Amino acid sequence: MSEDVREIPVLIVGGGPVGLAMSLDLSRRGIRSVLLEQSDGTIEHPRTGLIAVRTMEAFRQWGIAQEVRACGFPEDYELSMVFCTALNGLLLDREFYPGMRDTPTPPETPEKKQRCPQLWLQPILARAALGHAETQILFKHRYEALAQADDHVAVQALDLATGARKDFKAQYVLACDGAASQVRTDVGIAMQGRPLGYSVNILIRSPGLARRHLMGEAERYMFVGPEGMWGNLTVVDGSDIWRLTVMGSQEKMDLESFDASSWVRRAIGEQDGEARTDFEVLSVTPWRRSETLADHYARGRVVLVGDSAHTMSPTGGMGMNTGIQEVLDLGWKLQGLLEGWGGDGLLASYEMERRPIARRNIGFSTQNFKAWQDTPDPARVCDATPEGEQIRKSLGKRLREATRVEWESMGLQIGHRYEDSPICVPDGTPPTPDDFRVYLPTARPGSRAPHVWLDDGRSTLDLFGRSFVLMVLDSGVDSQAEALAAACSERRVPLEIVRLTEQRVRESYGAALVLVRPDGHVAWRGQAIANPLHLTDLVRGALHPQ
Repeated sequence: MSEDVREIPVLIVGGGPVGLAMSLDLSRRGIRSVLLEQSDGTIEHPRTGLIAVRTMEAFRQWGIAQEVRACGFPEDYELSMVFCTALNGLLLDREFYPGMRDTPTPPETPEKKQRCPQLWLQPILARAALGHAETQILFKHRYEALAQADDHVAVQALDLATGARKDFKAQYVLACDGAASQVRTDVGIAMQGRPLGYSVNILIRSPGLARRHLMGEAERYMFVGPEGMWGNLTVVDGSDIWRLTVMGSQEKMDLESFDASSWVRRAIGEQDGEARTDFEVLSVTPWRRSETLADHYARGRVVLVGDSAHTMSPTGGMGMNTGIQEVLDLGWKLQGLLEGWGGDGLLASYEMERRPIARRNIGFSTQNFKAWQDTPDPARVCDATPEGEQIRKSLGKRLREATRVEWESMGLQIGHRYEDSPICVPDGTPPTPDDFRVYLPTARPGSRAPHVWLDDGRSTLDLFGRSFVLMVLDSGVDSQAEALAAACSERRVPLEIVRLTEQRVRESYGAALVLVRPDGHVAWRGQAIANPLHLTDLVRGALHPQ
């Protein structure tokens, strides 16, 4: 290692949405970090487009929700799902969804979903992170190697602009470097799973395309041919940029023989001799659809976050959104460890809480992908005959009903819970059903704390993020709250006591006292605190439940 070594609390490898979100969350906690990103920050082939409800709640906490909503995606652009043979072909069915302006905010959350393509989202996250003195982002810096010691990780990086080697000494290294994570490989964490198929993404520019075909505006068009569903076209910016995904075999990944323009013309539905729709192919990217999960989420002081820990089919849009949930779970735990109040078991709880959720989200995504493939007897789907019409009607209904959970997944997005967490205290109540579509609000320990509007216009979710919060929801329990405050002060655990009188909050949270973690998940609830020091030690990762 050279003499010029930078010592930092946290080094982040990878500057995609999850890495940038990690730097933002840490900076808001007063934790310095350096992020290494080997590109110059340009997004050549944007993938992420759907910002799920829980991610928007995180953006609300970080103060960027309104900027994301004002990203530039047209508020009146219709977000329907269309099943068809081609844009200028035959319709199978249509699932109507309004534009963002007319989409109501669900009662279970203060934030509805949002469409914001990655090419706009990443700059928003980068600006927000760089707005804090604690953040440094080094573009065109490639991670090279690491070596772990008991109290730090030594990291080598290469400045791609100058060729200079740079050395870092970090207390923790976060692998946000994606599915092919070199950091994960270097620490010897294996992935288990299977490929689901091969696809090619074609990014095109075609101004006004949505107004120049028969199917009308939609978020996604799913194309069915005689071979079954062969691809889909997804809106990117609501105007000019589109992403065509062609699903197929290993052979279709051979770019030397892959004719991107012919696939685009098939999606548009143009026949020889017809007027050509203008489009420009911007990029062509082959990729493997897979479902994989890391054996472990950490080794020593190296922690996996986002796609380095899991891969899943994009059907359902939960890849990045799962990663943002991991940011929320990990950020406050690193804060506790770096500030000295976190116990020895705090980092281990990250894997114990988040790995089962990733497995759940992987299963959801694969279920959705299988629903896309459920197209029996499609051979005559393109025939302009009564038989063809009946086939289209049958397949359209089948696909619309089978894929609806992909677009309506509130239970998946905010209903996840940390059932076996060692830093949450079970209260003996039964779990609510784990239904991908339906979310039932609950303050059962391990669950996301319910959203309730307060009299002052805030959401209960606005109370959380910086520290533990003890919600005092009944009179006569002030001495209990003061005892827990004293215990947290003794252990140097940040705690805020919030007294609320709204009866609807009491009814939703189901107890006189509710302790909520900095990530907005309930750690404990009850009518009295039998042993405040024991409770404090448990939620900070210094004990295991008795």
